[in-house]
Amino acid sequence: MNTDAEFGRLLLFEQIRKDAEETYKLNPSDADNLTRWGGALLELAQFHSISDAKQMLQDAITKFEEALSIEPKKDEAVWCIGNAYTSFAFLTPDETEAKQNFDLAAHFFQQAVDEQPDNPHYLKSLDMTTKAPQLHAEVHKHGLGSQPMGAVEPAAASSSSKVVKNKKNSDAKYDMMGWVILAIGVVAWVGFAKANAPVSPPR
Repeated sequence: MNTDAEFGRLLLFEQIRKDAEETYKLNPSDADNLTRWGGALLELAQFHSISDAKQMLQDAITKFEEALSIEPKKDEAVWCIGNAYTSFAFLTPDETEAKQNFDLAAHFFQQAVDEQPDNPHYLKSLDMTTKAPQLHAEVHKHGLGSQPMGAVEPAAASSSSKVVKNKKNSDAKYDMMGWVILAIGVVAWVGFAKANAPVSPPR
């Protein structure tokens, strides 16, 4: 539907990834750059096949972990890891394996909330991840998990009117998938904004 816009996003985050890679060569101890790099990988994973997306998510987690080895209390990187595990879980058909990833995501979301208790993104992520296993089962029941990540949101919108009969469950499913996609976008957007705006002193 929005092919041009999607292609524009793909180019944008690929450029952010390349810039972060070059910056890393000059300064491998820049935790902000590593978080930005991981965020771009999270975003780019949406445009790839399941296997490639999983690899990109694993690469993103590695970048976030490296950022945390430099700044152990960097809550943005912690939250990003939670998003990566959430996305990885939705791409995993096996419920047991997916639950392990959802549990890891919840652990990191809780850690982010502990660092920033008033952050609405962190609180929302922690709240929504409790509903993730049920949604995962619904998604894979209808075969939506076999599609590229970028196709998940419109598929969820379609299924909510054509496949799932229970209105409440349908709405929850659509909201959750929208949240997953949004969370990934927010991660990368934050990284992009930080890369292109003057740093404001913390309040």
